Amino acid sequence: MVIVGAGLGGTATAVRLLRFAGEPLQVVLVERHPEHRSAGVAYHPAGNPWHHVFNIQAGRMSMFREDVDDFVAWANTGADRTGWPPEWRDVAFTESGPAPRRIYADYLADRLAEAAREAAEGVTLVEVDGEVVDVTAGADDVRVVVENFALPKALGDAVSSPVVIRADHLVIATGLEQRALPFAPEVQDHPSFVRQPYSAAGVERVLGVRRDAVVAIIGTLLTGYDSAALLLRRGHTGKIHMISRSGLTIRTYPPDHRHQVLDLPPPRLRGDYQGPDQLVQHVKDEWERACAVVTEEHPDVAPAVVTERVAKSWEPHLPELLKCVPTADLRTLLDGYGSVLATLRVSAVAYTTEVVDAAMAGDGQITVTTGKVSEVEDTGNGTLVLTVSTPDSTRTIEADLVISNFGREPDYERAGSALWTNLLDNDLAVRHQRTGRGVEVDECGVLLGPAGVPSGPISVVGGPREGDEIVRHGRIGAFAFNLAAIKNHSVGVAANVLRRLESRYDDQPVDVTANFEAREAFESAVSLDAHRMAARRRRDREELAARLDKSIAAVRDALARDGQVPPAADALRFAANEAATTKLNDLSVTPRDLRSLLGLDEQTG
Repeated sequence: MVIVGAGLGGTATAVRLLRFAGEPLQVVLVERHPEHRSAGVAYHPAGNPWHHVFNIQAGRMSMFREDVDDFVAWANTGADRTGWPPEWRDVAFTESGPAPRRIYADYLADRLAEAAREAAEGVTLVEVDGEVVDVTAGADDVRVVVENFALPKALGDAVSSPVVIRADHLVIATGLEQRALPFAPEVQDHPSFVRQPYSAAGVERVLGVRRDAVVAIIGTLLTGYDSAALLLRRGHTGKIHMISRSGLTIRTYPPDHRHQVLDLPPPRLRGDYQGPDQLVQHVKDEWERACAVVTEEHPDVAPAVVTERVAKSWEPHLPELLKCVPTADLRTLLDGYGSVLATLRVSAVAYTTEVVDAAMAGDGQITVTTGKVSEVEDTGNGTLVLTVSTPDSTRTIEADLVISNFGREPDYERAGSALWTNLLDNDLAVRHQRTGRGVEVDECGVLLGPAGVPSGPISVVGGPREGDEIVRHGRIGAFAFNLAAIKNHSVGVAANVLRRLESRYDDQPVDVTANFEAREAFESAVSLDAHRMAARRRRDREELAARLDKSIAAVRDALARDGQVPPAADALRFAANEAATTKLNDLSVTPRDLRSLLGLDEQTG
């Protein structure tokens, strides 16, 4: 197995493979930026000062949906706090409180190392540096071209590059693609322009600017707030301009916020499509109706998160609603309302928002300007001037420092990645046809070509599946920060790949519904397999696997006594694992409720 990208998506998938595999397997985890290993752009320490905290509560940051308290437990009892600053060194982290993003890299690395230690015999992990630039796919394997390839020193000497790795399966977890800046082509290397605020160089420039300097931040949502908060916490006194086309800002989670899934009336679908304006008005009407239901029937829900509750409850119904929208209109609506949807779906913890909101509301140190940045030019005297356009006017803002949070590139035909360029050019991938966001995949995350058939043994995790998540699962708004989707991708992809590769599985039809005893034994097998997949310790997984085999045998015995020819054990094991994977990825309940429904508190390990 080769996994491209060792950020959250790649690391989580590697952990699942190491846990799930019961037969010999080598997992090769490739990362092109060594400093991003077990972190990615979002969490690597060099680009995240201690004041950068998760936008959501610490209690929602576990990498395992079925073990919701894992991150908080690690932060309180397992983290090495050597070198932590005084403001965090003695903190007792709580479910609803903040936590610094930079410690997440240590958490992911610890869980990956644990999964490797506790893996079954013959299941190993190799972490290598290098950039995957091209792929050749066959029916049963792939050839992965890696440039700047470097093994860990313990595994051998340097090898010539590029290296071609033959893999039985490839998982692409490349994270987010950086969007080009059409408004700033001449100033991207200017010392007063910060293109990557989540990099070591970007942070250094932000912290090094004069405290009375005028700063312009392009973006008013989470990344913009991070930059503004970083300046304010270091004592910045100068004017800060925050600029975006929407002018929207993020809301604050209540102090005791806990994720919850409400059963709300679904949006009432209209039988005919009359254009985007009518659809928007219809959705607004239905949205207001749903918000009113929350206010009336769930008075305990804080006003700040009513829209989050509605958005989550609508997810199962949105795919049907979106089917009626023509492709061109759907893309236009997603582009036009992306920021609105992000603010409706996700808020941020008070640690981040309060310092910024206070500077907006107080003496006006921060002002929010609504408009499109159409140009950034060098004045020739060390400053930059931004041209901000609205439908009715144009204004300019001169700044000593410009921080660009002009986000990710959702259109993979415009991504600058050599890998994605080659995948698209060679018809191994195709841009998502309905949304233009990400690439086409099937229900298991397998990469599809232009004809809509699998391109080979290649799966995708994370951001490249944005468009599919929208039309298949109704996930709309702030997808870049949607950890829940990445967690589910890691489970689904790892399980699906192993069902294809391992000899203990056989994809043959199974039907045990007509025999009560067989059905009961099969349900027990599904439960045991879900427990096995969730177990951290090898000994627990081995014990659960043995019990699972007994349940599979019980299914076959029950069917045989009923005069039927029982399915093969491998086919029953395949069906049980498929059902267990579905249970682990159940989005209709919260992670805490999921753990209770699966009975995981009863298992050891």
